[in-house]
Amino acid sequence: MLTRKEYAEARELHRAGWSISAIARHLGRDRKTLRSYLGGRRVAGVRSPAQDVSLRFLPYCRQRLADDPHLPATALLAEVVELGYPGGYSTLTRAIRKHQARPPCRWCGPGMSRAGTRSPDRAGDEIRFGWLELADPPARWGCDSRLHLLTGSLASSGRWRAVLTESRDLPQLVEAVDQVMRRLGGTAPRWRLDPSAAACCATNGRVTPAFAEVARYYGAAVDLSRAQEDGCEGGEDDADDGLGADRAAVLRSWWSSASHGASLQAAQDDLDRLAARMDLRHQDVDGTRATPGATAAPARTLLDLPELPFPASVCVSRIVSSQGLVSFRGSFYAVHVDLAGALVEVRQRLDKPYLSIATLNGAVIARHPLAPPGAGLTVVDRGHAIAPDALERPARLPRAEARACQGGKGRRPLSAAALAEAEALRAGTQADVRLE
Repeated sequence: MLTRKEYAEARELHRAGWSISAIARHLGRDRKTLRSYLGGRRVAGVRSPAQDVSLRFLPYCRQRLADDPHLPATALLAEVVELGYPGGYSTLTRAIRKHQARPPCRWCGPGMSRAGTRSPDRAGDEIRFGWLELADPPARWGCDSRLHLLTGSLASSGRWRAVLTESRDLPQLVEAVDQVMRRLGGTAPRWRLDPSAAACCATNGRVTPAFAEVARYYGAAVDLSRAQEDGCEGGEDDADDGLGADRAAVLRSWWSSASHGASLQAAQDDLDRLAARMDLRHQDVDGTRATPGATAAPARTLLDLPELPFPASVCVSRIVSSQGLVSFRGSFYAVHVDLAGALVEVRQRLDKPYLSIATLNGAVIARHPLAPPGAGLTVVDRGHAIAPDALERPARLPRAEARACQGGKGRRPLSAAALAEAEALRAGTQADVRLE
């Protein structure tokens, strides 16, 4: 753009007989620019709007990105260049952002569930998870000297649920998170978690890749609590991680009486009833107080959960009784009586309806159908023996099943609608050539 001062000087020099090339060299301007100003096609001091060369190709770009939201811009540029696009990479990507031509992926976009649907209500809700240490559980429950309690509360309504677990390792954390969300009725797009060895990397204070994969399986993103984002100092020894003083006091008061219960499952059932009663003390999402007998409505704001839990493998150690029985979550499972007194591992993959009993070396010695928690059954299967070559590796976190979204792996072929847009562009280009 020529300023008014440059334009006045260019007119004086042109009247004096200077050529366009000489004036361009004198002013440091392009000859075509000077010719357009001196010819009256442009006005000095007024910037002419740049022509958006991408508008013609925008319908094709929209269709291609609707078919494949993860299509790289470089691949899209190569396609439109073949159709006559005169611009470059930066011009194309700027037009895609300006006109919002790339839609969010229906599988991995923000606020999407595994079913590929967006939450109809509060897309910004989150679940806040926190730990509580419970000391001195009854020896008859078959636990260690400590029991762990994971709570999950909705930030929007304050509704919460809690699950008792024997350990805070990654597989049992995954199981507890899944059970808390199923008791709440779904998952939120974001989780807020207190740093712990299972979910937080000790070196950089970030979420571990294994737990991030778990969150992706449920269609959620993970944030660590702000108070300990710089590290995992809180770790295992913080008694009231992220609960708040009031809720921690209520749960400790509950534990003082629940610890005398008959079984771990009975304590869990009593805990569920406590959480349901406390729902009546919270206001619902619309700000009206719930009344006794009313059903809890906030679950409508949550995303759907997958049908099966994340396929983590829970592994706990047990000692075989003198009758050749192994206790696990309120039931007993038979092994050979010669193993009485031996230390074995009970393994359960969360998405499978059975459990395995293995030696410490990894050899599976029995496999039984899983009894319901707290059922008090004795599972004796005469065909439970496993062949010596049927071994399982020590419990580790397997990869989740592939999601429907392939994340841009491989270019998808052009759809019929995209082919029609391409033909329209070719026809328009040929018409322009004939006019010239």
